[in-house]
Amino acid sequence: MAVQRPGPARWVWYAVGGRLPERYREWVLYDATCPTWVARHLLRTALPLTLVSVPIVLFVPGPLWVRLCGLLLGWLVSAQFAIFLLHDSVDHRVRRAGYPPGHAQAVRDAAARAVRERARARYDDRYR
Repeated sequence: MAVQRPGPARWVWYAVGGRLPERYREWVLYDATCPTWVARHLLRTALPLTLVSVPIVLFVPGPLWVRLCGLLLGWLVSAQFAIFLLHDSVDHRVRRAGYPPGHAQAVRDAAARAVRERARARYDDRYR
């Protein structure tokens, strides 16, 4: 069975913290375990910030440089928390999709183990 990817509207809902229907369960696991899972998490974090930043720049009165400096500070603090809570946040998304706690990390560990074993085999073939 192929992994079904959510459409743009569902992805936005997922990015802002919503739960996806059961048919996207495998995609949520893929999203949390693919090689680019950290970048995907940071992109999901940037979406709500963008949705808040645009109205602030457009509608909040005051000098533009003050608004932009405030937004920059907000983005930096949000990025810091996104990085600090990276594993917990992704694990929470995977648990809400119906997987047991720690499943995404176990899948990532197994993939890393397989890569290390292939590298070890190549090394052994070449140098032993």
